[in-house]
Amino acid sequence: MARDRERNENGQYVDRIPASDALEVFESRTDRARPLTAGDVMEALDCSRRTAHNKLNELVEDGVLETRKVGARGRVWWKPLETPTHEPSGRDDSVPTAVRSAMNEVELPGTGETLEDRREALHASYEYLTENPSAKKSDFLQDVFPQYPAGFETAEGWWNAIQPALRELPGVDPPQERGHIWHYLGG
Repeated sequence: MARDRERNENGQYVDRIPASDALEVFESRTDRARPLTAGDVMEALDCSRRTAHNKLNELVEDGVLETRKVGARGRVWWKPLETPTHEPSGRDDSVPTAVRSAMNEVELPGTGETLEDRREALHASYEYLTENPSAKKSDFLQDVFPQYPAGFETAEGWWNAIQPALRELPGVDPPQERGHIWHYLGG
């Protein structure tokens, strides 16, 4: 999407890049789930890194994009996927059919009420990921486990039961080998 921009006699660009051009970089891609870097936007718009950052930050402030720091100096931006919001309450009618079906098919340890508590913890973990499309294991342990311990005494034991089931659910992209970030791709 790089465009030819007019320059003045000093070699400076004569036109300003509107934030909507940066947003178009996100909307024109075939892989809308993959976050972009400032370098990706910089290349597509043929602009400086500072300009790309300014446009991306403007879109974040407007609530159009979300951002997250990755690594010591890296940052990514993405256009949030529109997902239905519902409370993790264990009520099956609040879960899309494909997800409800997958949650019923995945294996979780336990029976009876314990199994139901663990399915509710899985549901809460899935909901958390839909609301935080790039989350680390520590995010789940800090933000989901305390409210949905599902009979586990330790967060680590809870995670060892929940994460294999979570990776089986639609739209969930688990970390690759030696990776740490869970992604929600939608669907």
